[in-house]
Amino acid sequence: MALEMKVPSPGESITEVEIAQWLVEDGDYVEKDQAIAEVDSDKATLELPAEASGIITLKAEEGDAVAVGEVVCLIDTDAAKPEGGSSSPKETPKTEGKKEDVPTPAKTETPAPAKTETYATGTASPAAKKVLAEKGINASQVKGTGRDGRITKADAIDAKPSMGTPGPGSRGESRKKLSMLRRKVAERLVSVKNETAMLTTFNEVDMQPIFDLRKQYKETFKSKHGVSLGFMSFFTLACVRALKMYPAVNSMIEGKEMISYDFQDISIAVSGPKGLMVPVIRNAENLSFRGVESEVKRLAIRAREGQITVDEMTGGTFTITNGGVFGSMLSTPIINPPQSAILGMHNIVERPIVRDGQIVVAPIMYVALSYDHRIIDGKESVGFLVAVKEALENPEELLMDNNINKALEM
Repeated sequence: MALEMKVPSPGESITEVEIAQWLVEDGDYVEKDQAIAEVDSDKATLELPAEASGIITLKAEEGDAVAVGEVVCLIDTDAAKPEGGSSSPKETPKTEGKKEDVPTPAKTETPAPAKTETYATGTASPAAKKVLAEKGINASQVKGTGRDGRITKADAIDAKPSMGTPGPGSRGESRKKLSMLRRKVAERLVSVKNETAMLTTFNEVDMQPIFDLRKQYKETFKSKHGVSLGFMSFFTLACVRALKMYPAVNSMIEGKEMISYDFQDISIAVSGPKGLMVPVIRNAENLSFRGVESEVKRLAIRAREGQITVDEMTGGTFTITNGGVFGSMLSTPIINPPQSAILGMHNIVERPIVRDGQIVVAPIMYVALSYDHRIIDGKESVGFLVAVKEALENPEELLMDNNINKALEM
């Protein structure tokens, strides 16, 4: 019996997917639940498991866009598994009648005529040829000053390549079709620039208090909870506090209405094998430092291993992105639609600052908040970022309620 395998719906509002890669070949024997293809939607890349065991017949090519519910392959469930456990059908060797060896007459090659190079103003001397070859300059581009326009060594030394002249290095190129996910991300980013009144405000954070806390409690925290005490928990909880203070930042526009939320679902940008992914920490306002760090670790692992689902990447109300892990000093992050704001973290660099009237060296991070000015005013955006800064520079009081052991669940 031939089982028709149809494209399942990977999520709400998704009507088609693209066959990114077949993991099996036409005619292979596949086991039930074996991953047979990777499919791209506009939100994620997912694996397509075989619904039964048998010989597979592919009905779509890599790169094809197929609608949800469309048949992409057939599985012959009555086919027996090949002996030896091989999933690929063995090729039957071709038997042909033995042909007599007929001696091939030797080819008489006519030597090609020697190339004669012509130059615009004359020929180059041997020494000039060597200099021009080292510079990657054709002699036809050089004006000779010698007798009968001959190019001298001095001419070659003075010669300079003309503008736009290709150098001696490789000039190859390659083309690769963008995945559906990458194309959708590109469309969304362009739409954000075109459809929102996006502005960015900046500030700087003295990270010394967080450095001191992590230095003192990092090892104990990791040994007790199995996760590291990183920066993301401090930033996430600082943003949760600031979102409660400035609810417009935790809002979004839908048509002619502004929707505000009384919960904080924080999206975090994670670099995965298929590009940037933004899984969501649900109800971050209910999580402790341990809860945030555990969730960040779980989502990051799932994203890197390609196991993240569409549901895990939808529904966030605010986004945090950390370009600092790649060395970025400052940037203007793009809003993650339909959200209205995004916080950009950057690298931490020791810089001179004034503290208590004295110039000291401190670990400083520049932070950026990009926001939709249609619903977030300058007062709210600046106030929000200042509230984040205050919490990060005074975490013991504002994030831990002056009880470090309780906040870290020690």
